[in-house]
Amino acid sequence: MESNHQGLPHEIIHHITGPLSRFLKIEALTGAMLLIGTVAALILMNSPWSGVFQSFWEMPIGLTLGNLDFSRSLHHWIRDGLMTLFFFLVALELKRELVLGELRNFRVAALPLAGAIGGMLVPALLYLAISHGRPEAQGWGVVMATDTAFVIGCLALLGSRVPTSLRLFLLSLAIFDDVGAILIVAFGYGSGLNWMALGLGVLGLAAVGGAARIGVRSVPVYSLIGVIIWLCFDASGIHTTVAGVILGLMTPVRGWVSDERLRATFARILSYPEGDHWSGDTQDRKELYEAATAAKETLSPVERIELRLHPWVGFLIMPLFAFANAGIVIAPDALKDPATIAVAIGLTIGKPLGVFSMSWLSVRSGIACSFPSLSWPLLAAGSLLTGIGFTMSLFIAELAFPASLLAPVKMGIMTASLVSMATGITTLIYLTKKNRVKKSNAY
Repeated sequence: MESNHQGLPHEIIHHITGPLSRFLKIEALTGAMLLIGTVAALILMNSPWSGVFQSFWEMPIGLTLGNLDFSRSLHHWIRDGLMTLFFFLVALELKRELVLGELRNFRVAALPLAGAIGGMLVPALLYLAISHGRPEAQGWGVVMATDTAFVIGCLALLGSRVPTSLRLFLLSLAIFDDVGAILIVAFGYGSGLNWMALGLGVLGLAAVGGAARIGVRSVPVYSLIGVIIWLCFDASGIHTTVAGVILGLMTPVRGWVSDERLRATFARILSYPEGDHWSGDTQDRKELYEAATAAKETLSPVERIELRLHPWVGFLIMPLFAFANAGIVIAPDALKDPATIAVAIGLTIGKPLGVFSMSWLSVRSGIACSFPSLSWPLLAAGSLLTGIGFTMSLFIAELAFPASLLAPVKMGIMTASLVSMATGITTLIYLTKKNRVKKSNAY
């Protein structure tokens, strides 16, 4: 008879948390949550409650201590506070892929990196050419971003007919794209620098590095230092999300306990006879506690934090950001606005053109190597999806434009995202139909 004592014991609550955990791990559902937040925002902005909806996000929240004012609008806390966690997660994913994942090979990483660079430069240049001499020219960064969740969500709709290589290419490209977006925010849309606050922020980063060097592994300690660093960057004039990226890249990618030490620790525990000898201040209990610590610390900090943070970012922070920023008054005349047209063309045409052309050049020049089973037609079809800027485009638009220009810019982002989604999915369906997929690699 098969033993019932294998693995951890199961309680009634596990019948709920088990399926929920599996549900939260499905990356594509983040796109569905974003869509729900967007639709809800559009409905409220085009309803009699639009005034109340807008006023709600401007509600001040914070703390005032004498001359020190830590109050910000709810909108500010979401855009500059919660989005810091999003970029922190992006940096964790990037570091994991570069050190442990598929991108540790430079020539493999070079293909999505080249695509990301082309997908930022070409649409920005096209946007500047269209809007030259106009007030909206300052928003060139809006057309340089790709929404990871929506792109992966679109691929999920197509299921197994989309090769894994295309998923890897687009996911890697989106990660590089997000890091590029934060560099754009830092250097393109920052305000005047407060050098004292920036210096304190750098000291905070040094404290994080020092704590890691001497072996501090307490998450609350790093969280407290991280909050202080965020406040310093907030006062410095450099956008706070930069702090999230730096802290993510500083996070250790190797586990504290090696596999050999873990096995040795568990071997000692398994050598004990059965019985109730684990309680009390005994050596047995100490070794059991040591085994629990070893099991936890075998997994690297990058992986542990990513596993805990990813569901919160995907199912709360990103949809909340969309809900707070995607609301616009739908007016057909806005489609004729120069700002709307510039953004739409930059994303729908410039973005895929830049991604495909730079990817092709990187392979032909020998800098990058091709992905198995990823043909040029499939890569071109996947590039169409990169025009879905949405979350990141909205994020940059909030920093780049005054309130008077936001409505047509958001209309351009929405239009471009819908067109890119429709054309990308339609083209991929056509290319992946039975008897249409070419088995030969087109590279």
